[in-house]
Amino acid sequence: MKLIRFGEAGREEPGVILEDGRRIDASGEFLDYDESFFAMGGLDSLAEWVKEGCPDGVEIDPAVRLGPPIARPSKIVCVGQNYLEHALEMGGEIPTEPVLFLKATSAWSGPNDDVLIPRGARKLDYEVELAVIIGKTASYVAEDEAMSHVAGYSVFCDYSERAFQKEHGGQWTKGKSADTFAPMGPALVTREEIADPQELRLWTKVNNEIRQNSWTKDMMFGVRDVVSYISRFMTLLPGDVIITGTPSGVAGGMNPPQYLQAGDHVECGIEQLGELTQRVVASR
Repeated sequence: MKLIRFGEAGREEPGVILEDGRRIDASGEFLDYDESFFAMGGLDSLAEWVKEGCPDGVEIDPAVRLGPPIARPSKIVCVGQNYLEHALEMGGEIPTEPVLFLKATSAWSGPNDDVLIPRGARKLDYEVELAVIIGKTASYVAEDEAMSHVAGYSVFCDYSERAFQKEHGGQWTKGKSADTFAPMGPALVTREEIADPQELRLWTKVNNEIRQNSWTKDMMFGVRDVVSYISRFMTLLPGDVIITGTPSGVAGGMNPPQYLQAGDHVECGIEQLGELTQRVVASR
């Protein structure tokens, strides 16, 4: 299945994309795709509703805005430097364990929403990433059980302000958490639709120029590994999001760096999952 949310920012309604591409409003049956939905077996109920032909569901106008495909999660857990070539281009040490940091959920954004340049920003960067959405509570999960805790996958762009991240001391979170820095979508594609999350091509284009072009098999720590690993240090709740790292080709790794500017157009995609498209705009 492909889960979507649509409508005005902050007031999105749940829906689905059918195999024929039609978007169907599911708000008559489900309140939202949030922690309670996943915890109470909502995916199974939604699948049954779709199998029955989406009774009382109406088609959504294709022009209606898509929001992030799940409600704002309790946390966004990020895996840093998880692709060897990206770690090298950024001049970091090769990690021997997953590098973890958090991204503020107030950065939550839709797949086609504008990206706002924060006040004082001068090194705005992009990072296409495979997002993993947790489907049931995960705490001290063994690697061989980790995938059963995954609800599905989506496309994520981990926008980053490198000066905030690296030149202001402390941890990376301050460079990762500005408003609009966490777009996800266009859909949550459920786990059974993806045969192997480590066999997906992912890419970024800036103004139609390919910047990133890689495969999820190049992760140093795969989906199974990171779900299990993170669950050792914090409880992952239903609806939580793990973003699994980015390949090489980010703006800060270029010589010279080519950071994003107002007016730039960014496209991030992962095969079988879809694409995000954002316009970069100055702070309002």
